[in-house]
Amino acid sequence: MLHRGMVTANRIRLTGLLRRSPLRWASLCALVLVGSAAAAPPRANEPIPTEPAPLARTLARTTADLEKAIADWNPKSTAAPQSVVLLALYQQRIYRLLTRDSSLATPTLALVPRDLQKVSRDLLAAQRELYRLTPPIGVHAIKVARARPAPELLSYYREAQRRFKVPWNVLAAVNFVETKFGKLRSASAVGAQGPMQFMPATWRRYGLGGNVQDAHDAILGAANYLHASGAPQNLRNALHHYNPSSAYVDAVVRYARRVGADRTMFYALYNWQVFVKTPRGDRRVTGPGLP
Repeated sequence: MLHRGMVTANRIRLTGLLRRSPLRWASLCALVLVGSAAAAPPRANEPIPTEPAPLARTLARTTADLEKAIADWNPKSTAAPQSVVLLALYQQRIYRLLTRDSSLATPTLALVPRDLQKVSRDLLAAQRELYRLTPPIGVHAIKVARARPAPELLSYYREAQRRFKVPWNVLAAVNFVETKFGKLRSASAVGAQGPMQFMPATWRRYGLGGNVQDAHDAILGAANYLHASGAPQNLRNALHHYNPSSAYVDAVVRYARRVGADRTMFYALYNWQVFVKTPRGDRRVTGPGLP
């Protein structure tokens, strides 16, 4: 239990931050609910609680600790510190567990702060929609690499937004959904290439003469294609041209909403790792703790 003086101090602090973004407000509420100093970041394979109450506390605490670690990560042009990487991986693993088990997700989310519920429901819905669309691939076909530094990617999204009027957070969401910001370097099962996953014929038409494997060129090409397909006026239609699946469109819109609401979410997702669906089950292929 929190001491009365701690509760009062936290209330004063939180009142002064009421106008901040929903995700940060949820995290600050979580700090009061959990009520203890930040612990060491979890190990790469740290066990996850499987009962609603402890899992809700763990999700709230992990979200708060991750936001604090992201705030302390300066400059963000450098590699993310271990605390950010480990907390982001743990958060991702929690959401993957909740995505697979709706009977656990429902009571767990009922126990977290309301704004964190909204964020979590968007993330879980997006992950469920995308998982259904993803075919299994062989491990031998997987190629991975580091993403470009986060500030560079943000500058590319902003440049593309200025030129083609496609919102930067939509481009970030597409980049995340397609290749985890360029970490996944394999061609898709149907031959799409690069960090924004273009089919060769589409790239020839909309790629502006650039290199499909280059993050800057691919992001501008994606913005060009989305603009030609109706964005920003008819964003859903444009995204449906990008990938003709309503589930894909819904997932991108959900991620874009969360990234646009709080820049911290962009940095959190930037540090999520690549999990791939294989014929033998899901497998993580990037991040700490791998052979």
